[in-house]
Amino acid sequence: MSTAMTRALLFTGALAASLGLTVTSAQAAPIPLSEGHVDVVDIAYEDGGLELGLHDETTGTPIERDPADVTLRVKPEAETVVPSNPAYSFLGSPGDPVWILPQTNNPDLLYAGWAAHEVPAGVFQGDSVTLRLTAVSGPADVSVYDISGGAPVKRFDSGDGLPDAVNVEAEAHHHTNWAFEAEGDYTLTFRATGTLADGTTVSSEPVDYHFTVG
Repeated sequence: MSTAMTRALLFTGALAASLGLTVTSAQAAPIPLSEGHVDVVDIAYEDGGLELGLHDETTGTPIERDPADVTLRVKPEAETVVPSNPAYSFLGSPGDPVWILPQTNNPDLLYAGWAAHEVPAGVFQGDSVTLRLTAVSGPADVSVYDISGGAPVKRFDSGDGLPDAVNVEAEAHHHTNWAFEAEGDYTLTFRATGTLADGTTVSSEPVDYHFTVG
């Protein structure tokens, strides 16, 4: 390292110290995921507790990621309109724009769901845990719903109040529709709770998942 560069670095550190500042290295940019298979909420039972992560298979090689390191992109190709069918009124008025990651695989978009592969059978009462959406921040409402028998079945909907909850069976894997009513950045906060066979209740920490729409 040159003498001039060394002096510059020492000066920067001294100036920061005199101002009560801390010099830190730049944080890594979030990993953008925009198409392919992803279990947005991956529930695991480890060391006597529940944990939430993100299971990424978008590259074809499964990777467990910290949700804090990931931005889930809802591409412009996800834009559609709210159907005229009243059953979809929770998405907005007929003809309004809505951005949907679909329940069926579209190779141009994220194929998103949740999973509990790492929750063994026989550990929890009812062989299931409860997954809650506890908060949503963003420019508009968010809904998560299945299509069953040709009709939508809501799982989570920030538009009619939170928290909302679903039961997730041990070792389950489920894909669903994720609908966003405006472009922009969203944070969805999830938490999992279960009752062990001995009656003890365990919960994960609340975990934030970040989406960018449009």
